[in-house]
Amino acid sequence: MEIISTALLEDLIKTYGYWAMLIGTFLEGETILIIGGFVAYLGYLKLSLVMLIAFIGSFSGDQLYFFIGRLKGPSLLVKYPKLDSRVDKINRAIERYHDLIMLGFRFIYGMRIMTPFVMGLNPKVRTGRFVFLNAIGAVIWSVVISTGGYLFGTAVEVLMKDIRKYEVVAILVIAAVGAGVWFFHKTAKRK
Repeated sequence: MEIISTALLEDLIKTYGYWAMLIGTFLEGETILIIGGFVAYLGYLKLSLVMLIAFIGSFSGDQLYFFIGRLKGPSLLVKYPKLDSRVDKINRAIERYHDLIMLGFRFIYGMRIMTPFVMGLNPKVRTGRFVFLNAIGAVIWSVVISTGGYLFGTAVEVLMKDIRKYEVVAILVIAAVGAGVWFFHKTAKRK
């Protein structure tokens, strides 16, 4: 029994795929972007648009978190003192790796939202520099991760020959792995 028909999947992706990419990459996005690259390989989306929309979502989300840190950060830390240890850890990384952190924080799982927030809190981090390096990092991230999803599609087709038979299962597996990593990360952080 088929969970979801290929025709329905195709229709959903063509109708909502780019919007899902924008929202997913605004919030966090690795899993959604890998799926985006994979469905671009399948021909449902254009890889160049997946990359562009992932850039827009990632860049704008991180800018929002930066400005929340800049404008409301101190009051939020008073309200949520449990964040202090994470803020200290990220500030140490910023002090040590300054520009590299601004370029690469989105590649470190679990650092995507908190790092731009902390950079906004840090008076040593100039807004213009963050915007510039955030844009470069978002371009690199969107190209690398979506290309990874595209190459995953290539690898699956080499191994299985008729990828169309397994596309729904492959998308569900990618989503399940992403959810599993998220769950493991959240559970490990609590311990």
